[in-house]
Amino acid sequence: MADDKAILNLPGKEPIELTIKKGTLGQPVIDIQQLGQHGYFTFDPGFMSTAACESKITYIDGDKGILLHRGYLISELVEKADYLEVCYLLLNGELPNATQKANFIAKINQHSMVHEQLRSIFQGFPRSSHPMSIMCGAVGGLSAFYHDSLDINNPDHRNLAAIRLIAKLPTLAAMAYKYSIGQPYIYPLNTLSYAENFLNMMFALPANPDFRPDPLLSKAMDQIFILHADHEQNASTSTVRTAGSSAADPLACIAAGISALWGPAHGGANEAALNMLEQIGTEDNIAKYIARAKDKNDSFRLMGFGHRIYKNYDPRAAVMRKTCHDVLEHLNLLDDPIFKLAMKLEDIALHDPYFIEHKLYPNVDFYSGIVLRALGIPKNMYTVIFAVARTVGWIANWNEMLSTPPLRITRPRQLYTGYAQREFVPIKSR
Repeated sequence: MADDKAILNLPGKEPIELTIKKGTLGQPVIDIQQLGQHGYFTFDPGFMSTAACESKITYIDGDKGILLHRGYLISELVEKADYLEVCYLLLNGELPNATQKANFIAKINQHSMVHEQLRSIFQGFPRSSHPMSIMCGAVGGLSAFYHDSLDINNPDHRNLAAIRLIAKLPTLAAMAYKYSIGQPYIYPLNTLSYAENFLNMMFALPANPDFRPDPLLSKAMDQIFILHADHEQNASTSTVRTAGSSAADPLACIAAGISALWGPAHGGANEAALNMLEQIGTEDNIAKYIARAKDKNDSFRLMGFGHRIYKNYDPRAAVMRKTCHDVLEHLNLLDDPIFKLAMKLEDIALHDPYFIEHKLYPNVDFYSGIVLRALGIPKNMYTVIFAVARTVGWIANWNEMLSTPPLRITRPRQLYTGYAQREFVPIKSR
């Protein structure tokens, strides 16, 4: 069946025929690659109506609240898989069988250590540094240790880079935390699961070698990793693809993604939600802040409610809501003032007509921030954990881009509104 065509009529030009492409799911797109030959470009700040790539990894339907990874509902993956199974799925397109999973885990375990000289990179940062600044430097610095296996045209090198990044990011993240509080680093333990190992590196101490993370909390951490593993062409994923389009090595590309994620409008949403709860303070202040949130002239905004993409509900939030309640009950934190405040706000959001009308439902960031707080993780580590989880989505998109030639360097156009050409006037005549 031939592709449909769109006809574009421009002043003084013959009608231009543009191909309409259709994917498996989602909106069709108009292929405008040849439009520049006719002397025109499109204008789309933020690329809100532009498909910059073709992908088979993740699909989102914001109106229906659907999130699919390689065709699997996110709710099913959280319920039936663990994070490394999801990593395998995102990287390879299919879920692993028992042998494939065992081999994949073995490879991750083999590469979970980092070079001892990386300690020197950490020591160059003040102890007060934000952990995300350390992560940017440490991940970018990894390239110096693996320059012999960074040929982006070699599929084996690309696969090895993916394994190394998934394996080493939790180690580097835990090291960033330990460095910030002056505690000794804890080496990874291959006998633990991915999430257990991360929590162990975060909270174990040499004086207590028998410490092991609580299984329910490890499960919650694993779910947070799954829920943040990939989210289509968001700002940080697009940044990784843009960096990769220049043929940069994968470690540099992931460092670029971490930098983009650091922005509070992207990766800092769960931290912002918790900051909001602390600003409200007590249940007695809820009515005042709800009134402020409803006032268009007030700068206060309820963080962790509603979503830019999901117009009815965030499918990840339903999963995280149950985990949140399970964790609070397990840790006997249901009477904690901040948690009681959060649950009160949740109840209002689910029943208040204003919230319902404006679709300000609690999103995944609202619940994940509460869970991370319950796990004892400081707020400045929330975005770092997001980066650990999202690494697999970044590297899967990077590899997909390189596996579908030709590789074109990203080069957006602009609408220039500055001066036309002017004559230079010497300084003595100005």
